[in-house]
Amino acid sequence: MPRPRGDHEARRRDLSEAVWRVLAEHGFGGLTMRAVAAELNATTGLLTHYFPTKRDLLAYALELLDTRTQARPRREPGEGIAAIRAALLDILPLTPKDAAANKTWISSWDAALGDEGLSVDHAERYARSRKRMRVLVEAAQARGEIRAGDPGLVSEGAHAFVLGLVVQAVFDPAAFPPERQVELLDDYLAGLGGAPGGPGAPPSVT
Repeated sequence: MPRPRGDHEARRRDLSEAVWRVLAEHGFGGLTMRAVAAELNATTGLLTHYFPTKRDLLAYALELLDTRTQARPRREPGEGIAAIRAALLDILPLTPKDAAANKTWISSWDAALGDEGLSVDHAERYARSRKRMRVLVEAAQARGEIRAGDPGLVSEGAHAFVLGLVVQAVFDPAAFPPERQVELLDDYLAGLGGAPGGPGAPPSVT
C-alpha cells in the first residue's frame, strides 16, 4: 500500500534538514550517504530511494543551498546605489550565520568543479546573480548615482569584488572583521561614483 502523500512530504522535509545539518557541520567534503543516513537515524538503503547516486545527492544539496540562500531575510534595498550596497552586504559574511553559509558555498566549489553538469549549474547560478546586479546598476546609473558606462561591466566587477572579499573574510576573519568588510565595500562603491550609506545600510554589522 503506498504511503500517504503527507508522509512522503514529511520525509522529504526530514531529508532536507539532514542534508543541511551535514553541510553546515562538514561542508560538501563531508556530504556522504552514510553521513546523511546517520543524521536521519536511517539506513543508506533508504537514501538510495531518493538519491540513487552520490551525484544525485550533490545536485540536491546544491539546489537546497541555493533555495535557502534565496529565502533568507534581506536588508531593505532602498533605491539606486543604496540598493546595490544592500545587495552586496547581503552576500558578505558579516555575522556568524552568514559566515557559516559562505563556508558551505565555498566548500561546494570543489564538488561542482569535479562534475561538468554541476559546474554548469553553478555557473548559471552566478550568471543569475550578475543579471540581478545589472538591473540595480542600470537603475543607479539612471539616477546619476554612479558613472555612466557599460552596466554589464560594472555588475560583473561588483560581483567579482564581493566574492573575492567573501573568500578573504572566510579564510582570514581576523584581518577582515565585519567593520573592515563594510569599509572596503563603501570604498569600492565610492569608486563607482556613489556615496555609501543611505537606505540600504544596515543599523549594525554584528
